[in-house]
Amino acid sequence: MALARKGSRQIVVDGTAYRWRLRGRPTYYQGLAWRPCTYAVEHVGTPGTTLVVTTDQPHPSNWIGLDASPVLPSDVAAAVRRALHGGWNPSAPGSAYHLDLREPRQLRHSTRG
Repeated sequence: MALARKGSRQIVVDGTAYRWRLRGRPTYYQGLAWRPCTYAVEHVGTPGTTLVVTTDQPHPSNWIGLDASPVLPSDVAAAVRRALHGGWNPSAPGSAYHLDLREPRQLRHSTRG
C-alpha cells in the first residue's frame, strides 16, 4: 500500500529518494501514550514494501502532555539505513517491514520474603 502524498516528506538517503510520513493526529492509544510514535517510509520511484518504524518515544501530539522529541530527517535516514542493513527491500512487493527502535524490555523479578 502506497503512502499518501499529502503530508509526506521526501528524503534522500545514500543517493536514493524515499518518502516518509508521520501521522499528524495520534491514534487513540498514541494519544494516551499507551503506544509509541510510529512513521512510515517508502521508495519514491517504485514503492513496494513499506517500512513501518516504531520509535521509543510518545507521539508529539499526545493528549496528556508528555515530552516528545520531533521525528527529524536524520532519525528517518538512520532508520532507513538500519532497515536496509536488516534486509528491507523497498522496491520489492510485499507486506510491511517493521523496525522497532524501542529497547528490549527488562524482565522484572519479584522477590518474596
